[in-house]
Amino acid sequence: MIRIVLADDHPVVRAGLRAMLASAADLEVVADATTPDDAVARAVDLEPDVVLMDLQFGTEQTGADATRRIRALPGAPAVLVLTNYDTDTDILGAVEAGASGYLLKDAPPDELVAAVRAAAAGETALAPAIACRLLARMRSPRPGLSARETEVLQLVAVGASNSDIARRLHISEATVKSHLVHVFTKLGVSSRTAAVAAARDAGILR
Repeated sequence: MIRIVLADDHPVVRAGLRAMLASAADLEVVADATTPDDAVARAVDLEPDVVLMDLQFGTEQTGADATRRIRALPGAPAVLVLTNYDTDTDILGAVEAGASGYLLKDAPPDELVAAVRAAAAGETALAPAIACRLLARMRSPRPGLSARETEVLQLVAVGASNSDIARRLHISEATVKSHLVHVFTKLGVSSRTAAVAAARDAGILR
């Protein structure tokens, strides 16, 4: 029996996943988690085989953060990401955090069940669309922003000023400006608006 923890902050989604997974006799949902901290706690307490993880919980911590913490545990369970978010930043962040697979929430039920089984067996499970995106990225490398540069640009995208960004990231305004110069150079743009647009076109930002 493959034991699963569902980590998602939407009760309707969790109920739907429970019903979907119940159709497979070898799968058992042993607990729900509604925050990244809950997901880590359930992984520690219950020692499941797979944690089915969303990426966004409406908290400062993300599913990728929880994935990294879970994968650092002794005898860590596999983490299979199931989310609505499919930007390159989301996908690569989850994979780098240790996720065994990445599916979108519109995946067919049989694809989800197969992915859970694959993750439990130590295999990689990527939705076809995600696999194609990763292959395309490998064949045509896009401008690579550092994690900090991406953080800065995400805040620019929601209208934060340099002083706001400095305060939220606990860095100086001069450092913010330096990061933006690097971002502009890498994306081949000359303004904040153009940087956000280029990053969205490249799949770096949602």
